[in-house]
Amino acid sequence: MQKSRFFSGIALLALSASGCGLAAVSKERDVVVPAEPTLIDFVDPATVVGLSTRTLTEGDSTGSRYVHINYPELSGAPALNRALTAQAERQLRDFRSRTRATTYPRPELNVDWQLAAATPQAIGIRLRTGENLGANWGNSTRTYWFDPSNHKAVDSTGLLAGKQALKRLATLVWDRLEERGPQVERADGDTFDSMAFNRNGDLVVEFDDCQIGPCSLGRLAVAVPAKQVAPLLSGLGLRAQESVRKAASSAAPGDTPHFPPTTSPDAVSSRAGSVNCAEAKCVALTFDDGPGPHTGELLDMLKKERARATFFTVGSNAAARPDLLRRMSLEGHLVGNHSWAHRDLTKQGSSKITDTLMKTQDTVSAVIGQTPTLVRAPYGAVSVQVRDVAREMGLSLVSWDVDAEDGRGGKASDIAERAVREAHPGAIILMHDIHRETVDAVPDILKRLRGKGYRFVTVPELYGSAGMQAGRLYRSGNELPGKQPLT
Repeated sequence: MQKSRFFSGIALLALSASGCGLAAVSKERDVVVPAEPTLIDFVDPATVVGLSTRTLTEGDSTGSRYVHINYPELSGAPALNRALTAQAERQLRDFRSRTRATTYPRPELNVDWQLAAATPQAIGIRLRTGENLGANWGNSTRTYWFDPSNHKAVDSTGLLAGKQALKRLATLVWDRLEERGPQVERADGDTFDSMAFNRNGDLVVEFDDCQIGPCSLGRLAVAVPAKQVAPLLSGLGLRAQESVRKAASSAAPGDTPHFPPTTSPDAVSSRAGSVNCAEAKCVALTFDDGPGPHTGELLDMLKKERARATFFTVGSNAAARPDLLRRMSLEGHLVGNHSWAHRDLTKQGSSKITDTLMKTQDTVSAVIGQTPTLVRAPYGAVSVQVRDVAREMGLSLVSWDVDAEDGRGGKASDIAERAVREAHPGAIILMHDIHRETVDAVPDILKRLRGKGYRFVTVPELYGSAGMQAGRLYRSGNELPGKQPLT
C-alpha cells in the first residue's frame, strides 16, 4: 500500500488515504475481539513517514531500579516532540525520587506508546505507563494531541472547547460510571488525561488503575457517544473525531495489521559459516533496545567495515521501523528477541512472558521472513520460569560477559575503551544502538579489535557445530564443555 505525503511540507503524517494500519486494543496479542465501545483503533506506526523512537533507560543486573521509557519522535512536529520528551523526563525524575531509598526487589518504571490517530488533521500519542514497586503492576495512560494546523501540542483536555465543556463531559461520564455500581467513585475533569476516539467517533475516556475504584476492577473506561460529545469538542477535537471515523470507515478488512502465528524458518545470518571460530579469534557485538534513531547510521558503519552483529530488538520499535529490520537481515546481521515493551520478565507470569515474546517473534518474522531463535531478557534478568518459557518456544537465552556500560552515559571514547579492554576470544559484548555515543564509539571498537586479529560474528557462530540449545543461558562463547579459549 502506497503512502501519500502530507501537505504543507510535514512528512510525519504520510498515511494511505484508505486508512491502512488500524489495530484494535486488546490486553492480549493481536486477536479478533467483539466490538467494544471503549476499544481504540491504533494506527500502525510503520505507515507513518518520519517517525522514529526515543528511549530513556536505566538499570542492569546490579542497578537499584529498572527504567525503560519509550516514546515516538515525529519529524515536523517539534512542539509534540518537546511535550513527549518533557513528560518522559518528568516521569523519570519523579520515579527516581520516589524509589531513592528502595531496596530489592528492584522497582520498575516502564512506558510504551501507541498512535491513537495520525492524519493531516490530528495526531494522538497514547503513553502507557506501568509501575512495579515490588508487588503488582499498576498501569496508567496519558494521551497527547498535536494540531498540524497550528503546530501546537496539547493534553487530552485540548480536545474540548473550554472549562464548561469539560464540566459537561464529567457529568456525561459519571452517568455511565454509575452503572458500574457504588464501588466506582465520581470522576472529575482533573482525571481526564487520556482521551481518544473509537472508530465510531465516540470519545473514550480512560482512567488509571485504582484511580476511581478498587484495583480489582482493572481497566476502567467510558465511551461517550459521538453525537453527545460533538457539541463539546474544540476545533482540534472535531477534526480528530472526524479523521478517526473516516479512516475506520474507509479501511478495507485486509488493512488491519495481523501477524499470523510464526511459521517462518529460523533466523540465520546470511553470512554464517564464513568464519570458523574454533580457529579464529571471534567476538560477538550485540546491540539492545533498538531500532532507534541512530541504528541506520550504525548499519552503514558495519556494512562499510564488513562486520556483522546481533541485534536484540524491542518489539514495539521493530514494528515502528521494519525498514531497519530488513536491512539487518539482508546485510548479514542476526535479529533477536528483546520482548515487546522491555518489562522485567521475572515479574510476570508464564502467560505474560509468552505473550510479550511471541508478539515480538511474530512481528519480526512478518518483516524479515525468519523467526528469531535468540532472546535476551530485559535487564538480563532471568528466572526458572523465563528459562522454561524460552525452552518451550525454542529460544536460546543470551546474556553477555563484556559490558561496554554505554547505558550509563559517558563519552564515545570511554565506551570504546571498555569494550576493547575487556574483549577476549568468544566474548559477547553488550551495547545499545539507541545511544548516540555508542554508535560514535563503534568505528574505534572495530578498528582496534580488528588490529588485534578479531573477527566480528553473530552469537550462534561462536558456538560452531555444537549449536545453541533452547532454554539454556549463554554468556560467552567459551562456555561449551571442553572448549579452550584462544589466546
